[in-house]
Amino acid sequence: MLELRPNCELCDRDLPHYSPDARICTYECTYCVACVENVLHNVCPTCGGNFVPRPIRPHKAYRDSKKLGLGHHPASTTRKHSQWSVEDVRTLVEVLRNVPPDKR
Repeated sequence: MLELRPNCELCDRDLPHYSPDARICTYECTYCVACVENVLHNVCPTCGGNFVPRPIRPHKAYRDSKKLGLGHHPASTTRKHSQWSVEDVRTLVEVLRNVPPDKR
């Protein structure tokens, strides 16, 4: 189950569960589209992987027999911040930004 983190881990921009601007890596690190495109250049500063748009969790369960949707699985309210310094991020991004994600 995706955690749906509430903020960009770099600039701390709010990214509510319905935001089309949230991007995640395979480990659910969460960043805004502006940071992914302009600072990270599609390189996760934690794992070196790439980013994809974060899915939007439906507000309600559309199947009566299933306990799905935000009512049963709310988005996280715990804000997270990158553990990496600006220099650490810059160094990894420069090494990996021109390497296709499937070759990293």
